[in-house]
Amino acid sequence: MKSFNSQSGIFKIFIPMLLCSIFLIPVQNGYAQPAKVFRAGAATNNITPKIGTSINGNMKDITVKQIHDETHVRCIVLDDGQTRLAILTADVCMVYREQLDEAKQRAEQITGIPVENMMMSATHTHSGGTACSLFQSDPDKEYLKFLTERIADAVVRANNNLIPARIGWDTGSEPTLVFNRRWRQSPVEIKNPFGGVDLLSTHPVEDITDPGLPVISIQTPEGHPIALLANYSLHYVGGTGPGEISADYFGMFAERMKKLLQADSVKYPPFVAILSNGTSGNINNVNNKGNRLSLPPYVRMQQVANIVAAEAYKVYQNIKYQDWISLSSAQEEIVLGVRLPDRKEIDRAKEIILNAKSPIMDSREEIYARETMLLKDFPKQVPLILQVFRLGDLAIAAAPCEIFVEIGLEIKSKSPFKTTFTTSLANGYNGYLPTPEHHKLGGYETWRARSSYLEVNASNKVTPLLFKLLHKLKNEEISK
Repeated sequence: MKSFNSQSGIFKIFIPMLLCSIFLIPVQNGYAQPAKVFRAGAATNNITPKIGTSINGNMKDITVKQIHDETHVRCIVLDDGQTRLAILTADVCMVYREQLDEAKQRAEQITGIPVENMMMSATHTHSGGTACSLFQSDPDKEYLKFLTERIADAVVRANNNLIPARIGWDTGSEPTLVFNRRWRQSPVEIKNPFGGVDLLSTHPVEDITDPGLPVISIQTPEGHPIALLANYSLHYVGGTGPGEISADYFGMFAERMKKLLQADSVKYPPFVAILSNGTSGNINNVNNKGNRLSLPPYVRMQQVANIVAAEAYKVYQNIKYQDWISLSSAQEEIVLGVRLPDRKEIDRAKEIILNAKSPIMDSREEIYARETMLLKDFPKQVPLILQVFRLGDLAIAAAPCEIFVEIGLEIKSKSPFKTTFTTSLANGYNGYLPTPEHHKLGGYETWRARSSYLEVNASNKVTPLLFKLLHKLKNEEISK
């Protein structure tokens, strides 16, 4: 009996150790710990506006007459067992912080995901429903309510779809589609709408762009696609029919990736592809050094989507996956100054509007005079959310502006993370974010309006704070 008891004691120790080895369950302090499980879920929601409402993205308001393709919010939720992050894009030109804050609060109440763990951005399609008052377009109140609810619901649905997953990423490059729209080979004088002249370039400068295409892929442990998130620094493409709603190349990219990954017929888990807008404040798809071809509506848009999707698919095929990574987030509010008009500028604007031939402002001078009158009542300072997500050793920075490409390139090159990219128009809308050097040159992106009103030195305050948040998350990663 003693011999049997001795062997029994050995088995009591050996069998749990064997089970822990088989199921990769770590042992701490003599007790087996549950294995770490990484989960992910994705979902979409339709946010197509009603016919007869407003389209954002133009100097004059355009009324929705037809739906070419539906617009959506697309959301991915990631869960490392301790932290959940939600990444969401909406097919609108831009969206107020107030709507996003309300959506985040509603989603938090249902899912428990903290609002600071939600990154919500606009794709910047110029053919989506109006969600911000800009130039002569104003949002429909019913659409804002509908949009807010659909954004919140997308987070809830993605959270409900959480299943065990694996994740990986890599970066591609597509330089043939991006052109710096402020680059000129020789000095160009432009009459600005405030009665002065801007010199857009004082000497030949480099055509600065960011061709990078980071791709994050999320699959089931068996290899079935759950979601894909890519980021590209291209403003938008455009070229729609009159009064037509379209998600632009962002939506077409999402549909193309479904086909390339053969996920368009899969019912569950629902596959979602997202293309977020990078630092494209001064980047578009027009090659000023080449001949511009006149193409039928949507042709160029589809071409761009197909080319970007092809590069993303090439990257996807070489991605190495991890069964588990840790997640974290950090955000901080920054207060920036507003470039308010002075009394002389306000009096000039009043005179221009008084002499306008109709209530709808027609000339560039009239349009900016109207903006001046609206901006005069802005506060002297405005708060902005700056945010960073960490996915293992990858980082995503975010700001609520149309960020110039030079800023994004600096963040990538100086980030403490091996892979970093930046999402524009995230967590609100505060206009363009040029560098002070670009402010000196002037041009559309710097002209004071609700599309560009932050202080001249704003980027020099935004970038250091983003680096502070990046280093904070890096230090936390190292200490874990």
